[in-house]
Parts: sequence; structure tokens; C-alpha cells
Amino acid sequence: MRCERAQFVTHLILFVRIQFVNGDKAAFVEFYAPWCGHCKHLAPAYEEVGKAFDNVADVIIAKVDADAEKELGSRFGVQGFPTLKFFPKGSKDPEDYNGGRAAEDIIQFINSKSGTRGRVKKAASAVVDLTTENFDSIVKDPTKNVLVEFYAPWCGHCKALAPTYEEVGATYKNEENCVVARVDADAQRDLASRYGVQGYPTIKFFPKDNKDGTDAGVVEDLNPLASKFMAEEANREQILAEAAAAASASSDAHAEYYVKVMKKVQEKGGEFVKAENERLGRILSGDISSKKSDELIKKQNVLRKFELSAAEIGKSREFKVN
Repeated sequence: MRCERAQFVTHLILFVRIQFVNGDKAAFVEFYAPWCGHCKHLAPAYEEVGKAFDNVADVIIAKVDADAEKELGSRFGVQGFPTLKFFPKGSKDPEDYNGGRAAEDIIQFINSKSGTRGRVKKAASAVVDLTTENFDSIVKDPTKNVLVEFYAPWCGHCKALAPTYEEVGATYKNEENCVVARVDADAQRDLASRYGVQGYPTIKFFPKDNKDGTDAGVVEDLNPLASKFMAEEANREQILAEAAAAASASSDAHAEYYVKVMKKVQEKGGEFVKAENERLGRILSGDISSKKSDELIKKQNVLRKFELSAAEIGKSREFKVN
């Protein structure tokens, strides 16, 4: 018999499947493929799940390389990756897991099904948690440059960003004049309202010399033109020309993105903004580098400056898909 132990997750091999998933214990199993990007993205969270139940006798956390063990994948109807299944104690028949992919989501599901108390053993974070009690003393400190993420615990894009944001926090942990922080905007709604947070995640920068809070990636001089462009359809050519001149004169690398968005709206209609924002959100949920994630979030911040109300979208010309 062969069985490999990788960190805290048991790898199931065809020959020992019956030993591990035989009804004696509850089992949560990931069917994955080594080449699958979504599987790679899930891997860190799945290791956290393994750690949470490592000392729980009645639960097995396991995974199957369904690309190598095709018989197992076929037997359990695996058609895509990753596929997650729960085998209750006393049963060899699994049920599909279709919940969230964060470690906390999976752990909560297993606990509810098996009556256990597995929990994530969180490492110390380099990101400062802000509330109404400490926000002003930290963010408005004139000796600090402060980066703040406004997030919601249920937000999938926020969960996808979390590992990258932790990396940012670790990078600047020893910089005395820099703070990387976050606000649970669902719990701290007064703070979210104060800074006009309308979507998640929203990242704002509070430099030493400006404590008003600016969205990462946005160009303040171009924001009024973005709003005007969307509101005044008849004058868009003129506004586009103004934006192009302003972007050319700007030293901010993100200024040209305003012009690009305006040209796309001219080409495809007002709903391009919503469609593009959703497209970037889907990319952010995938397996991408921290540099790419940072750039996409900045683009989403710019797109929010173009957002229309539902009534205004209805007045825009029909969105054309190429």
C-alpha cells in the first residue's frame, strides 16, 4: 500500500482508497488536476483546512489527483476541477460541496456536517485591523503613509485578494513610516460611508500630506471628466479630447486608462463599464500574481468613477458585443 502525507492533507492513492474513505470517519475530498489554475489557487486554503482538522480523529481531509487516478474520478462523477465532495461518517456515498472556497467556508461546512470544532490556526498578520476606535489615530497620523483596504467577509474578490494583501503588509512591516491596514466595511459601516465605499474591495491611500483618502490608481484631475463623460452623451467627443490632453500632461501612469475607457464606451456603449468591471473581477478570482492583482484593482477603482446609475445606463446606446 502507498500513501503520501503532504503537509496536513492526505493524498489518496487508488490502492488505499478503501482504507481511508470507508465510512469509519467523515472525509472531505478534493479531486484536482496538477495543471488546473483554480486548483492551484485553492491549494493554500485547502492546506489551512487540513491544519484545522489535523488533530481531529473523526475527520479526514484528503485530495485525489484525478488526472492520474482517472478511475476514481470517473467513479465519483468528476467532470471539472477542482471538485469537492464530503463523505459522511458511516457512508461511502458522497455529497457535492458547492459552497465558498475560502478555508473558513469549508471548515464551517465540515463542522456542521460532522459535529466537530475544527478551526483555522491563523498566523500573526502584518496587516493592521481598523475600527472606529483606532482608525483616526492610525490613518490620520501625519508621520505615516497608510494603505487601507475596505472589504466584506462574504466578498469573493476580497477573499481572493487576501493572500496578496498579506504579502503587501509583510513587505512594509518594518517600514516605520508605512502602515498597511484593512477595515471590515460590513461591520464598520460608518467608516465605509465616510469614505464613499460602494464596492468591495476598495483600496484607499492616505499619504502623510493628504488624509482625505484617495482610491489607488485614480487620477483626481480626471475624475470629474469621467463623470461628465458618462452623464453628457452628446458631448462625449469633446470631453474625450479634454481627457486625452489632460492625460498627456499628467505624470500619473494611470491617466491613459481613463482615455482608454472613454474610447471603449464610445465603441460599445455605456454598459461597457459594468461588463469590464465584472470581467476584471473574474480574473481577480483566479490564480494571478500579486503585481497583476494590484494593477487590476487600480483599474477597477478607475472604472467606478465611470459608473452610471441604472437610469443613465438605460439612456445610453445599446451595448454591442464583438
